[in-house]
Amino acid sequence: MAARGGRAVPEAAMAAEGPRSLFALSAAAVSRSMGALERDVWALPGHLLRGLLPLLTIFHLERAEGAARRAGLSTQPIWRQLWDDVMKTRPPNSENITCWRKKFLETFFSNVLHGVLDVSSDWRLNDHHFSPLLHSSPHVSQLTLCNMLQGAVELAAEHNHKVLENLAGSLRILKFQHLLSSDQSIRRSLVLLLHRLIHHGSVSQVSMYSWPVPDTVLLVLILSMSAGFWRSGNALAYQCGLCREDRAPSQELVQERAESGRDAEREGSNGENQKGFPEAPVEADAHLNSVLSVPRSSPLQNQPCEEASSEGPCDHTSIQGGPSSRCGSGQLSCHPVLRKTRRRLKPAVGRKHRCLRRSRGPYADPEDLYDFVFTVAREGNSGLLDKTSSTEDKNTENWTSSSPGSPCTGCAGCKKRGGPAGIFSLKAAHRFRSVSTLELFSIPLTRETCRTLSNLLSSWVSLENLVLSYNGLDANICCILSGLRALSRHPGCRLRVLRVSDVFSHMPCMELVRCILSAFPQLHTLSVSFDLKNQPEGNRPEGNPSCSEVEIPESCLEQLEIRFPREPLHTTFLQPVLKASKSLQQLSLDSATLPCSQELGLLLEALKECTPNLKKLSFHDVNLAEHQKEVLLLLQDPVLQEITFSFCRLFESSTAEFLSEIINTVKRNSSLKSLKLPGNRLGNHRLVALADIFSEDSSSSLCQLDVRECVPRKS
Repeated sequence: MAARGGRAVPEAAMAAEGPRSLFALSAAAVSRSMGALERDVWALPGHLLRGLLPLLTIFHLERAEGAARRAGLSTQPIWRQLWDDVMKTRPPNSENITCWRKKFLETFFSNVLHGVLDVSSDWRLNDHHFSPLLHSSPHVSQLTLCNMLQGAVELAAEHNHKVLENLAGSLRILKFQHLLSSDQSIRRSLVLLLHRLIHHGSVSQVSMYSWPVPDTVLLVLILSMSAGFWRSGNALAYQCGLCREDRAPSQELVQERAESGRDAEREGSNGENQKGFPEAPVEADAHLNSVLSVPRSSPLQNQPCEEASSEGPCDHTSIQGGPSSRCGSGQLSCHPVLRKTRRRLKPAVGRKHRCLRRSRGPYADPEDLYDFVFTVAREGNSGLLDKTSSTEDKNTENWTSSSPGSPCTGCAGCKKRGGPAGIFSLKAAHRFRSVSTLELFSIPLTRETCRTLSNLLSSWVSLENLVLSYNGLDANICCILSGLRALSRHPGCRLRVLRVSDVFSHMPCMELVRCILSAFPQLHTLSVSFDLKNQPEGNRPEGNPSCSEVEIPESCLEQLEIRFPREPLHTTFLQPVLKASKSLQQLSLDSATLPCSQELGLLLEALKECTPNLKKLSFHDVNLAEHQKEVLLLLQDPVLQEITFSFCRLFESSTAEFLSEIINTVKRNSSLKSLKLPGNRLGNHRLVALADIFSEDSSSSLCQLDVRECVPRKS
């Protein structure tokens, strides 16, 4: 390899291929001098540019995109080849990748960030003109942080300020996977990262995966900041230029506040930073450490929004909705909160906490809420929750005044240990922009974290998709439902998709579906899935009222998926749901048992009567061997467009005539577009017979026939 301009070029590789043409030698020379010849190169004719593009580094190849497009050339094959040469793996769903340039640069960014790719390993990755992270960051729409959050620490570093700024504009999905417990310095970097990417950025989805023993403080921190929470006057805000601009108080305001005579502001005034500047970095670190680790010894009370009453209206929920919110551009709609708390910062950390403890009460500072939400998980053993229970009955209205929903009375645990939908009030809390999708996969949630999540959900109006999968909720599902009930009563609520799955079910599936729909009729998609029954049938946990008698209001439900833990399917329980869901278009029933031979017939009648818009119907792992008549009736339905019978033992005890009836019925049905029959052991002769569906005398419009895994494997 020869080198020039700080990078290597592949002369050796070209020599190995044999003698090169004059054009190839010239192209190699031009590629070595792109820093000086770039503008002239973009003006080359298309046939010359085509031969030059594969000899460019990714820096100049990315910059050549416009010139290639004008010349009628595509760089996609080059990026695809780069992927094969550098990544050396086949990406999942590669057939669906529409832009290999973006795919390569996004993966390149992640691999460099996590230290699994050495840019010196390939001459096309090594160019002195660019920084790998800075160059590729504008193309990153999805990023995964894992283990000890090393990526978060790197991105929050000062030298990557521009990288973080680029990510704030491009990143949409932020994932956390296999996290480990972290110390305060790592959390400090994570706080800065989340604040920039969510509160002042474009992240719309936060997902967390595979965290068998979650660090509760870290988990609550991620959840809280995803919900838009940020401590007004946070000691770390000095590093956020967007916040700092809005936090600078006018001289008149400082004088006005100095003369206001408020007791809360006068406490500890000898230790305050009188000029209103943020704490020094060392003191800021110490302050954050105390926020994340020091337990509280007394409960917080509900607090009025002092800023709203003294400075004018203060709408705390209007700015968290989405990318168009004012926070996204660095502008806040509630300046008094930030100005007030900026003055309250004190350089003496010990004195700071003494002041916080003294200021508790009806007029405690709103920033205490943020102290509390980051440490709530560690206070279970300190008696905090038990102390609150003695006063909750008297102060239920105060505790829940910020959440229109009713207290969490659905489970005995919540009723004994906290009652309301959450453990602190959000009324006085200032909120920034929040995400629209939250996904939690295989992360055990304790009672305290469920209550915190419930309280966050109660006013998370920007949330559109919520996925809770294998979190060990058990009875805590009632607490989550309480938060959702409160959220549903917010006029700006956007939640439309809810998916809940777990190993054990706390209550019968149909009862849970009715509870959810009665609390949240705005849902468009509801998926409830459980592996095993936790409670014997008829044995309900104490304090958990039945939802079987609750009237379900008219719902907006379009898609309903239920996976039963081998529970019997009773149409009498499903029918009220169907009656309330006139807009239902997709219904999936999985792993249910039919208690009697008439049950499937009753279900078909209910579907015909209650769901005139049903287009897709799916049965999975439901024994239909003795229900041939009902199967044929479904295949005759003039409205259904997609029918699935997967692993339903259709032909377990059938005759040859049954297959012929299926074929003839499908041939006469012109509305059916998709028929899926995987796992029914069709056998070779039935597979061949199904081909008659597409014969010349058929009026079928079938365009998808799924017969996968139908032939038993040979031993």
